[in-house]
Amino acid sequence: MNNEGWKVARALADRGIAAFVLKYRLIPTPGSLEDFKAGMSRNFAPANASGNKPPSWDLTNQLEDAEAAYALIVKRADEWHVDTQRLGMIGFSVGAGLTMHCTLHSKTMKLAFIGPIYGGMGAVEVPKDAPPLFAAIASDDFLFREEFGLIKSWYEAHRPVEFHLYQNGGHGFGLGYPDRTSNGWFGTFVLWLEVNKFLVAKTAK
Repeated sequence: MNNEGWKVARALADRGIAAFVLKYRLIPTPGSLEDFKAGMSRNFAPANASGNKPPSWDLTNQLEDAEAAYALIVKRADEWHVDTQRLGMIGFSVGAGLTMHCTLHSKTMKLAFIGPIYGGMGAVEVPKDAPPLFAAIASDDFLFREEFGLIKSWYEAHRPVEFHLYQNGGHGFGLGYPDRTSNGWFGTFVLWLEVNKFLVAKTAK
């Protein structure tokens, strides 16, 4: 909540961007350490030679929480000075997965842009009206696995996509660790928002 939530939100707010931190329900953790280790091994194991993939998570509860937060922001947009035409979503690790899940499956969220940061990189079926995507991950992240499917999916769907593969940074770097090339992602992300006019205020009539 701090490293990939409040700190990022404050950094965005410092640049004049209204930011909200989503606190969503988690998948229950197994009771024993052995079961926890076994579950993590299954969930994060790379696909084997026969093409088997790790089991997918049921994100029904998490999607409901995201949709409720989105609806609240839209409802109070005037009070909070939010332009509902420029509502985007970024997430880190599992949060990146939820960002993608909302993009691909929500029927109520109309996201203007998305930023999955060090999330899964597997190919997806891209909606025709998919939002512009900014993705970043480090080459030494265990989730990378030399996959570019997500980026290729967006590119082949002719939707705007920007991708940064950093030399190092590992997993969970948040706003950055000392002496890692991944430290540059946040400034690049803000520039991407600016170039794509997501930071331009709506002109009053």
